[in-house]
Amino acid sequence: MIKPIVRDILFLRQKSEPATREDLPVGRDLSDTLLANRERCVGMAANMIGVKKRVIIVNIGMVNIVMYNPVITRKAGPFEAEEGCLSLDGTRKTTRYRTIDVEYTDTLWKKHRQTYTGWTAQIIQHEMDHLEGIII
Repeated sequence: MIKPIVRDILFLRQKSEPATREDLPVGRDLSDTLLANRERCVGMAANMIGVKKRVIIVNIGMVNIVMYNPVITRKAGPFEAEEGCLSLDGTRKTTRYRTIDVEYTDTLWKKHRQTYTGWTAQIIQHEMDHLEGIII
């Protein structure tokens, strides 16, 4: 289901709680909402649709990947980036990493460990900041 985008800073600054199997529908809602906003958005976190759970979705070329309880286990190659966000007006500068290793659970509740680089790594880092209540 397509959900409205949350723009309430107080809500967005709250940390998200771990996701469980019962939160699988959140991933479907993120997928529908990202698809509806695909012309101006490449990733989303659950709090952007009003759910304080550790779930993100990231566009990787032709596919969208939903990650439950993602954790960055390694990062390398810091650089300064300027990012916008569907939940916020304007852009902001931040430090990102060119390469990251991420552990997460997929929609079949299977664990993965994957290395991401470049633009995809940047998107993941942005969405994971949302999970921590960090506004970028």
